Amino acid sequence: MTQLEKLLNKITDKTYTIGIVGLGYVGLPLMWTFHQVGMPVIGYDIDEKKVENLKNGIPYIKHLGK
Repeated sequence: MTQLEKLLNKITDKTYTIGIVGLGYVGLPLMWTFHQVGMPVIGYDIDEKKVENLKNGIPYIKHLGK
């Protein structure tokens, strides 16, 4: 099995973790989309307030919630 086939199998099986750097107006909706389809996803941002809001379930982008 080639590396590409292994990667495609991990994506199909949803065992491949997606990493998103920057959780702004592009990164957060992208992270949310992967999460909604059941992909394991990790988001990273240097803005501690954004991270705290997300940990507390408080979205800071209007079309994603409150």
